[in-house]
Amino acid sequence: MDIQLKRGLLDVCVLAAIKNEDSYGYKIIKDLKPYIELSESTLYTILKRLENARMLTVRSAEHDGRLRKYYHITNNGIKRIEEFKEEWKEVISIYQFVIKEDSRE
Repeated sequence: MDIQLKRGLLDVCVLAAIKNEDSYGYKIIKDLKPYIELSESTLYTILKRLENARMLTVRSAEHDGRLRKYYHITNNGIKRIEEFKEEWKEVISIYQFVIKEDSRE
């Protein structure tokens, strides 16, 4: 898979994982596991990129005596998910065109 395409897909997956509630690294990985394998190092690179793009914010809170970073989606992050949904309609259309030839054989 094209690395830029995969990068964009992973960004949107992480945003979707925190769309309904703030979350932290381990939980994000756990929530995504049924759909995609994601290492901690990859996740934290994505989270930093999304934070720099102002698609999420970060806050620290104490949990069991340790500080834990919680990630919160911003309006920019929600907008990115909506843009992705629209873009994906075109990708599906292209995919259907490409496999159309397969069904004729």
